[in-house]
Amino acid sequence: MATIRIGHGYDIHAFAPKRPLVLGGVTFDTDYGLDGHSDADVMTHALCDALLGAAGLPDIGHFFPDTNPSFKNIDSQILLKRVVAQLHQRGFTIGNVDISVIAEKPRLINRLGEMKIILANSLGISAEDIAIKATTNEGLDDLGKGLGIAAHAVVLIEKSKL
Repeated sequence: MATIRIGHGYDIHAFAPKRPLVLGGVTFDTDYGLDGHSDADVMTHALCDALLGAAGLPDIGHFFPDTNPSFKNIDSQILLKRVVAQLHQRGFTIGNVDISVIAEKPRLINRLGEMKIILANSLGISAEDIAIKATTNEGLDDLGKGLGIAAHAVVLIEKSKL
């Protein structure tokens, strides 16, 4: 018998000049990035929160506070691997991941496969178990005006009962 749990995560960051733009572990060739303490990878941060929430654990800020200088500009794939280790220590395995990214820019469609491979490597699952969808906000609100990027992530995890 197993216990199946679902988690949801959300993150949003505003654009900032002269920072690398990293989404799903992929670096884009732009003259802007996202403002944040780490690399500000909204996709990976939403995914971390979804995993932590599904396991009944505190959010990403609890484990990796922006007041800790050791997390300054850190690669969010390192954070994701640490989150996965927390889940494994508690007997959870990851079933599948579904991520929606809301961005007016840059165009993401040609990089989604690369993102899936990087995230799958960090999660220790198959890229086939990851879905990533890119959409816009149709010009509405600050996201629609191209002032930042947001992401939602939903995960399914399982804990075996012995």
